[in-house]
Order: sequence, then structure tokens, then C-alpha cells
Amino acid sequence: MTLGVIEWNSIVEALLFASGDEGLSLKQLIMVLEVEEQEVVAIMKELAENYKQNDRGIELVEVAGQYQLTTKKEHAAYLKKLVESPGSGSLSQAALETLAIVAYKQPITRAEIEEIRGVKTERPIQTLVSKILIKEVGRAEGTGRAILYGTTKEFLEYFGLKSIKELPPLPEKADNEFEQEEADLFFEKFNETLEDLN
Repeated sequence: MTLGVIEWNSIVEALLFASGDEGLSLKQLIMVLEVEEQEVVAIMKELAENYKQNDRGIELVEVAGQYQLTTKKEHAAYLKKLVESPGSGSLSQAALETLAIVAYKQPITRAEIEEIRGVKTERPIQTLVSKILIKEVGRAEGTGRAILYGTTKEFLEYFGLKSIKELPPLPEKADNEFEQEEADLFFEKFNETLEDLN
């Protein structure tokens, strides 16, 4: 299949957007695009330049062998305002469930969270990262070096905890299977707390 530079850029942009904060490795891109390594490298270089030259709000970066689309650092002040603005305080049930899983099981990958929840978790994770309640705390060993997530200092502050050790204990039956009731018990005041801050 012969495509022009613009078409490849569009395809790769869609793939990177769909992959979210996990990004894609060179190997994954070669496999999906079915082109030679040097061509993929050229496409990535072209796309990165395109973002720089066209004054876009996002950029293409390579972190630990993974290509990712990220917001530009110079826009951080505006992103912070968005996160802190009224109406952005409440979290969806999906975000609350995800936050509870991260809090109790950290460090944890997105795939592990999705295995526990049984549904995709990309958007809730993005929401929690944007609200500075969870953050990247490392990379998992093995293929793909998936991002490991953990809670932040802000998470502890929101809940008045000195450390993560102060989280209420889960019942023994929840060791192997996360129970939604436990998340509800601990996080039912979460939206109230966030609303009080706004």
C-alpha cells in the first residue's frame, strides 16, 4: 500500500491518539503500518516537525521507547486553570472506581486496572492525571514497558491522609477481587470534597 506523507501522518496521529498515555513503540508502529523501520522513523520525524512548525497545542515525544502525543509545557498554566475551574470538580463513577483501584493496588498498569474493572479505563485515567490525583510512578518490566500509576501528594491532601498506609483496610475477600462497595465506602465523600475546593 503506497500512501503519501499526509496520509501516513494522519494514520499515525489517529493511532497515537487511540493509544492514549501508553503510547506506541517503534515495533508496534512497524507491525500495524506494515512498513519498514526506516520509513516509520521518517514518518515519526515528519509528524514531530509538523507539530513544531504549525504552532499546535500538542507535540509528539518519545519517552522510554514509546511515542506519545502530549500537551505542550508552555500551556500548563491554562490546563491548570481548566482543572481548577468550577464544574470540573466532580468525578464520574468510572473515575472513582479507577482511583480506588489505583489507591489500593499501586503501582499498577492501565491493563491491570482494566482487568479488575472489566472495561476500558483510558479516559478515567486521563481525567485523574489531569486532576493530579494519580501520576506515572515508573514503568513495568517486560514488553512495552507499560506505565505504572500511583496516587499523588494531592490525593493524600484531598482525603486528609498523612500517607497511603492510612487508607481503610479492605476486607480479606477483596484481596483477589476488587469489590465496588469498598470504593463506594471510601470515595462517597470524594465529589463533596472536590466541590468544596471549587
